[in-house]
Amino acid sequence: MSLTVVAGTSCPPIGALLTAEYVKNAVQVKVEWGQNTSLKANSASFSNGSSICRYLARLAPQSKLYGSSLLERTEIDHWLDFSAGRLSCLSEFDSALDYLNHVLGPINFLVGHDVTLADLAVWGALRVNPQWGRLLHGGKAPVNVVRYYNFLAAQDVFIVVEKTLPEIKLSGAKQETTSAKKGESGKFVDLPGASMGNVVVRFPPEASGYLHIGHAKAALLNQYYQQTFDGKLIMRFDDTNPAKEDAHFEEVILVDVAMLGIEPDVFSFTSDFFDKILECCEKLIRDGKAYVDDTDPELMKQEREQRTESKHRKNSAKKNLEMWDEMKKGSESGQKGCVRAKIDMASDNGCMRDPTIYRCKAEEHIKTGKKFKVYPTYDFACPIVDSLEDVTHALRTTEYHDRDDQYYWFIEALGLRKPYIWEYSRLNLQNTVLSKRRLTWFVQEGLVDGWDDPRFPTVRGVMRRGMTVEGLKQFIVSQGSSKAVVMMEWDKIWAYNKKVIDPVVPRYTALSKGSTVRVVVKGAEAEMKEVPKHPKNADVGNKQVWYGSNVLIDGADAETLSVGETVTFINWGNLNVTAVKRNSSGKVESIEAELNLENKDFKKTQKLTWLTETDQAPFVPALCVHFDHIITKAVLGKDDNFKDYVNKNTRTELPMLGDPMLATLKKGDIVQLQRRGYYICDYPYEPPSRYTSRASPCILFNIPDGHQKEMPTSGSKHKEGSAKEKMQSKKGKASEKSPQGESTPSKTFTGDVAGLIAKIEEQGGKIRQLKGKKATKDQIDAEVKILLAMKAQFKNETGQDWKPPTGGASNKENSQKACTENAPSPSELKTKIDAQGENVRQLKSGGGGKEEIDKAVKVLLDLKVQYKTLTGEDLSGAGKKGKKEKKEKTKPEQKKPQQHEKEDIGREVKKVTRLGLEAKKEENLSDWYTQVITKSEMIEYYDVSGCYILRPWAFGIWEMIKEYFDSGIKKMGVENCYFPMFVSQSALEREKTHIADFAPEVAWVTKSGQSELAEPIAIRPTSETVMYPSYAKWIKSHRDLPLKLNQWCNVVRWEFKHPQPFLRTREFLWQEGHSAFATRKEAEEEVYQILELYASVYEDLMAVPVVRGRKTEKEKFAGGDFTTTVEAYVEASGRAIQGATAHYLGQNFAKMFEIVYENPDTQEKEYVHQNSWGITTRTVGVICMVHGDNTGLVLPPRLATVQVILVPCGITAGLSDLDRKALMDKCEELCKQFQAAGIRARGDYRDNYSPGWKFNHWELKGVPVRVELGPRDMKEGQFVTVRRDTGDKLTVKMADGISKLKDLLETIQADLYSRALKVRDEHLVVSNTWEDFCSQLDKKMIIQAPFCGEISCEENIKKDSARDVVVEEGAPAMGAKGLCIPFKQPAEIKPDTSCIHPTCQNKPKFYTLFGRSY
Repeated sequence: MSLTVVAGTSCPPIGALLTAEYVKNAVQVKVEWGQNTSLKANSASFSNGSSICRYLARLAPQSKLYGSSLLERTEIDHWLDFSAGRLSCLSEFDSALDYLNHVLGPINFLVGHDVTLADLAVWGALRVNPQWGRLLHGGKAPVNVVRYYNFLAAQDVFIVVEKTLPEIKLSGAKQETTSAKKGESGKFVDLPGASMGNVVVRFPPEASGYLHIGHAKAALLNQYYQQTFDGKLIMRFDDTNPAKEDAHFEEVILVDVAMLGIEPDVFSFTSDFFDKILECCEKLIRDGKAYVDDTDPELMKQEREQRTESKHRKNSAKKNLEMWDEMKKGSESGQKGCVRAKIDMASDNGCMRDPTIYRCKAEEHIKTGKKFKVYPTYDFACPIVDSLEDVTHALRTTEYHDRDDQYYWFIEALGLRKPYIWEYSRLNLQNTVLSKRRLTWFVQEGLVDGWDDPRFPTVRGVMRRGMTVEGLKQFIVSQGSSKAVVMMEWDKIWAYNKKVIDPVVPRYTALSKGSTVRVVVKGAEAEMKEVPKHPKNADVGNKQVWYGSNVLIDGADAETLSVGETVTFINWGNLNVTAVKRNSSGKVESIEAELNLENKDFKKTQKLTWLTETDQAPFVPALCVHFDHIITKAVLGKDDNFKDYVNKNTRTELPMLGDPMLATLKKGDIVQLQRRGYYICDYPYEPPSRYTSRASPCILFNIPDGHQKEMPTSGSKHKEGSAKEKMQSKKGKASEKSPQGESTPSKTFTGDVAGLIAKIEEQGGKIRQLKGKKATKDQIDAEVKILLAMKAQFKNETGQDWKPPTGGASNKENSQKACTENAPSPSELKTKIDAQGENVRQLKSGGGGKEEIDKAVKVLLDLKVQYKTLTGEDLSGAGKKGKKEKKEKTKPEQKKPQQHEKEDIGREVKKVTRLGLEAKKEENLSDWYTQVITKSEMIEYYDVSGCYILRPWAFGIWEMIKEYFDSGIKKMGVENCYFPMFVSQSALEREKTHIADFAPEVAWVTKSGQSELAEPIAIRPTSETVMYPSYAKWIKSHRDLPLKLNQWCNVVRWEFKHPQPFLRTREFLWQEGHSAFATRKEAEEEVYQILELYASVYEDLMAVPVVRGRKTEKEKFAGGDFTTTVEAYVEASGRAIQGATAHYLGQNFAKMFEIVYENPDTQEKEYVHQNSWGITTRTVGVICMVHGDNTGLVLPPRLATVQVILVPCGITAGLSDLDRKALMDKCEELCKQFQAAGIRARGDYRDNYSPGWKFNHWELKGVPVRVELGPRDMKEGQFVTVRRDTGDKLTVKMADGISKLKDLLETIQADLYSRALKVRDEHLVVSNTWEDFCSQLDKKMIIQAPFCGEISCEENIKKDSARDVVVEEGAPAMGAKGLCIPFKQPAEIKPDTSCIHPTCQNKPKFYTLFGRSY
């Protein structure tokens, strides 16, 4: 029998060719070369190299190539699969090679003592693998594999076959793989014309932002082809637009590329070729293939859309060159022009309609300086530079497809070498944004910590969250260079990362802090043993595990244990539970157990994580941080506003008691917490500070592992006959697990928590029923409050937010049914369902009666419910798997009811428009504050981050403050004026010390229309540098002094730290006073006068008590001699807030701006003494925070623009029109009387709202007094007053109405101040020791403590008083800041008094007020 082996030229089956050569004396076989590998024998056909090897070896058994025993054949099969699988798979090649090197250590042949198919296949797989070729030629290949490879290559048969091989093109890594491996690696195209050593690719980022993983795909794809073909990778910065190029972003990109492990062979800039590109442009002009066009840009755009030729299209080359010269000069006419390629204005491809290739930009380039006034477009420069840099293959995303014709047109028109364009799809990810503009918005809004935030899709972000370079590479490889555009889920990319980290990361233990239960283990000895960090990888090393009689387990685990049960403690063994002790509420308090280590049966036992209490190895405090997507909608539509889908609750922190070994972690270390998941160390553990006696916990960021559901943490219970065990038995895997393994059972809740879940579900259903029946708002609100309280209780119990169950049955039902002893297995239920489904179909087709069919259907549905309860999955169909089932599976509508149900249960309050507040001040201050200022109609959000619209209600409050203060300063001789808001750069930089504090916050104007300004202009952050040049002109002699000016204006400080309306905004309103005096005494006197006026604004007008004092050296105004301040206190946050400041500037600015006067006594020039002082719209925010309650605003009467709101009541359907009119007339009359008496009153006569709605509305807006007047009140000559601050009602006779109202308003004003003062004084304490200082700070106190006044000491106080974890600047986690040195000292500094900081050796000078501050 003669056989013919056809060997494919693209990837030769070298193993099969070697086999054919070995058996040629026993079998007639010839070799031919063709497109695909194949072998036909009789009716059989083989197309796989391994199959051909086996077939030929079986035909020549005497060769023993297929082994001489069953054991050897089994080994050979393993190596055949290995060669076609792992050894040929790009993503697994490195690990496969390490394995092969280990095996070959003591042997020369893989199986037996002679060459077998195993050697032929493995050698052949190495021979065609480009990765092996690079390692071998680079001297980096493993030593044992090199020895083995060279030894075989020297054998006669191998030499013969080597000579017959054609030139092997190792293109695109087209390798034989098993079907399993094909699913894991994407398809990489055969690059046309590619050959080893002759491929040049490029990665051309624009230096205008951070790299995200879409860019990473582009970079890694280019690297893939560079390595595959042993070619060259060029990294070229596209700097064709001088306005966008930024040296900072260049550095960022270079670091990111290095993080990805990419090593470009060449670094270049497009600007390196500007001279050559300019020559190419001029060549096109001279050849009549380009022209200069000065058409207005808008008109040009219209002409291109309408396919209309420009009036300049037919200009002569001479005319075009003249206009081109003007462009190169950057003249006025030249700046209006651009160069356009003359291609085809009638083309259906818009990119071919005479695109712009050069534009005039009279601005400096970061690399070429002012050499050029004209710059090429990217589309024109790219093909030219690609050709000049010898790029052979230009990889571009499919977004550029329409520009490919343009690319090649430039190449052909210029006669350049033609690179080949290969397109691939861009990487699109769900639940995020990749736009640089949108990502910037997240940073500016403070929704993330920065560009490296672990929730961000930037390279730095995903790596900080635990993505490895290898994991990212494998994911990119799996995508290949496909052109299919898809929206990728994050799960897939994290699943690849898990494959990389799972085999190598150490396993540790952590328990939920605050919910642990002690287990007393009888017979356990206190000892330490070393066990492997990874149960399946000894190379990871060992860890210390401490044993003893007192151990802790998770409380949820403890709830599942019962007396007599055998449980497995991981890394220890089996224990028998002898006692479970519960408290009066039924919760487990402690457990007793005894060792049963002789019992090695780990089948069906519950596996628990645990930690031993021992002084020799204390627990390490840890904080596990979990993140959610930043966008709630998976795929944003074209018309979707991404801001509508921003997820503002994306970070969850779980305090943990950690394994003592967590203390060894360094930043960036990745670990697995057993039964919890994978984590990366973001901040390593630090031992207790000698100042605070508190340790800094190990902060661990959760690394997603590709599963939709979180890895279970505790409360697991293995039950006999579980679906998981059944599946394992089907696969032939042992169900037994050793105590060294990890268990990942499903999450269940028991005890009180399970009952609470059932109540929440029941309450959610009740609310939905009420809504369906159109129940009243009051009824729904009452039930919603109950539901929210249950959810809050659930969070307290579990540490997790409530999430509705995904299954149809409730958790209560699940837990009951899961505990049923004789529950059928899923496979048995499936069989019953199929049989019952067939029964139903037969009844329907056989004409069965309706009752009989209904009864059968009911049985079927019950079986399906049981199946879903047991497995958590819906079962589609019943014994019938036709088109209908497939169609139903693809219907997206199936998910909608579940999503809708989730919204109904979890968002009842938010779905319905509510007048009142939904958040409570004491529970969620941030949400409460946001709701107060928006629902009371004080602000409206604006589309520029950090800027807000002040609505009349808020602006009216500011006007009241303005009027009060303005009248005060005018009595002091201050005049109002106005100076421009723009500041020249030179003026701003004259006082570097002063402006240093503002430099990061200065906003600059750089453009006028489309033209760049010659010099950028700043928008004032403050006005010293604006006003003082004029002061220098106006002040000449002592007669010009004092000069006291004030302006009411706005300033802009481009804050990036969590903007908050009124409290921290980018633009705010203020007054700023600037005065000049001849003497220091006069200036200082004014400082204290102004400060007292500010204190009056707060205390007399706003009813907010303040502490008057002087700022510390660290906190004083930059450029001033000293700063005075008034400091208020906000109880809800436990933080102080700076109210207003007055600065004595000394002569610092006078010397800077030469503000001098002639002294009448000495006739000499002397510098003036200056002050500046200001108060801002922050005052409005202080009023909200100090006086507001859970109903809304509470406004002090003296500040309220509406002091009294009059609401007519008692208007019923039975009230006559005459009586109605009389009531309204009386209300209007009363209102006018109030107004005439100086009471700011308003009547609410809207007839489309009920009195109750109006009551809520005006209470929310904080009006001090509500007056209610009804028909009965009118008859009795009275009205009812209701206080906003207390809700007290009082009936007042109309005759005494005005005097009573005035007295009531003053009483409210005084009561508000008294309450605020009482709260402030209760939180104002004195501390003389550091321990007491830190303790009081954590109790939300502001503290007066002895202080030396040194800046370095104050910095140490702030640093060492900070809590363990800084969540955000300004939050209660921050350290204590020096607020002021109170003018009223609490005590005298005694000789033996020490500075409050324990390491400070300086003597204290005064008591200083410290506290956390806004």
